[in-house]
Amino acid sequence: MTQILGIVKRTTYILLILITLLACKNKVKSIEISEQNSTEFPLNYAKGFSVSATEYYKTLTISNPWPNADKVYKYALVEESILPEITLNRDEFDGIITLPIEKMVVTSTTHLPALELLNVENTLVGFPGTDFISSEKIRELVDAKHVRELGKNEGINTEVLLATQPDVVIGFGIDGKNKSLETIKKSGIPVIFNGDWVENSPLAKAEWIKFFGVLFNKKQQADSIFKRIETDYLEAKKLAKNTQTKPTILSGAMHKDIWYLPNGTSTEAQLLEDAHANYLWSDSKGSGSLSLNFESVFTKAKDADIWLSPSNYTSLESLKNGNPHHATFKAFQTKNIYSFTNTTGATGGVLYFELGMTRPDLVLKDLIKICHPELLKNYDLYFFKRLE
Repeated sequence: MTQILGIVKRTTYILLILITLLACKNKVKSIEISEQNSTEFPLNYAKGFSVSATEYYKTLTISNPWPNADKVYKYALVEESILPEITLNRDEFDGIITLPIEKMVVTSTTHLPALELLNVENTLVGFPGTDFISSEKIRELVDAKHVRELGKNEGINTEVLLATQPDVVIGFGIDGKNKSLETIKKSGIPVIFNGDWVENSPLAKAEWIKFFGVLFNKKQQADSIFKRIETDYLEAKKLAKNTQTKPTILSGAMHKDIWYLPNGTSTEAQLLEDAHANYLWSDSKGSGSLSLNFESVFTKAKDADIWLSPSNYTSLESLKNGNPHHATFKAFQTKNIYSFTNTTGATGGVLYFELGMTRPDLVLKDLIKICHPELLKNYDLYFFKRLE
């Protein structure tokens, strides 16, 4: 009996030691997390997001999800295997995302190319406005009912979305007042606002593929993809810079009594500058499109060499029928008008609106081919087509 009591005491003593050691280990780990020096992931162009990492989790910060945003959003990205072992102050974050992400909802077509380039398009389970999707791979997923239709971005069908049980929703908003996204957040599903469209340069917008690279633990792959895009863009820009000619460019079209066209600080204007073209409103400034009357546009651009992106018009006839004044421009008379509206997916989604932001190298090459066809003799236009 005495021997049995001795064994029990020794066993109890060993268990107490193990419990104490385990508690100390957990306590030390928590302290290490709070004192850990984080490492910042390098970004060359994008200003609207940043990523830092400790040994145990990453912090994704979104600083400009829409123009003049007055709040910075922070999200903790934590591996599922580590989450039970650490303690995070949830008040410090707008959401805690458990990795790996297996199911995702995105809300803008500009988000889709990154999923495909990173080979994670199968994680997509819902999208608002599936008819706007041009990607052949993702259209197959839609047709197979793998991707649910969620209605419109401004009024997402939250009941259908919640039924898909996504791990995270990538939100798009122009002012942060989307009630549907607020409802989703309150349900416990993290919503990360993506501000790729707010960036002020073509390469800055394209660099947001690294945002998705972090979410899917594919940082190295995302870095490599962006590097190729950046290299191709800069090489094309250098090629165009050496040309002697600089054709004059008109853009936009009339809507009722107003002619809308990009301002001189827009990414569209920057692309034209990098294509070595003379955009006639390159000296204008502003945060949105220019709104001009017909007379001022005609006076400046009646003899423009090339007319690009005349709104959503798909033919010379529709452009003339939209407003007879359109036919008075030299570019109309010489049929030197190019638009991306006729390059669409199977259900009518415009490819440029989906892929153009991620692949500015292709957009730039299109513009160079149009403005300086002698430079890219073996290149076929990817987005733009001449209006017939």
